[in-house]
This record gives sequence, C-alpha cells and structure tokens, in this order.
Amino acid sequence: MEDGFYPQNNGEISNSITQSWTEQAIECYSIKCDCSKCSLKNGRYSFKCQMPKVIDILIRSAGKPDVQTA
Repeated sequence: MEDGFYPQNNGEISNSITQSWTEQAIECYSIKCDCSKCSLKNGRYSFKCQMPKVIDILIRSAGKPDVQTA
C-alpha cells in the first residue's frame, strides 16, 4: 500500500495549477520529481503527490521552464 491518499477529485488535476509555472512546480521539475529532494518532504502531507502529472501538463501547454542552474 502506498503512503498517503489520492485527492477526492476523480483523478483529475485542477486547471488552476496547470496554467503557469509556480515556484513549487519549477522546483519539482529541477529535481526531476525526486520527492526525497523536495522542500515539501518535511511537511508530512498525507496526500499522494500529483506534481509529476502537473509537470507533464505544464511542459505540454507552456513549454519547459527557464531554470537557472547553480
């Protein structure tokens, strides 16, 4: 069994989070969706992360973000 649960939204991603690159989406993209490196990891959220799906939608609709590498 996976930790956390999926949001009760019939598996659909909200349009509001797929319109533009947010700071959190850019972070997720830049760490290649590696949850062990995520800044939200310590938040102990009880839901299954949907950000990889959001990233895929954003890349298709808005293109890849302009990520400055350090």
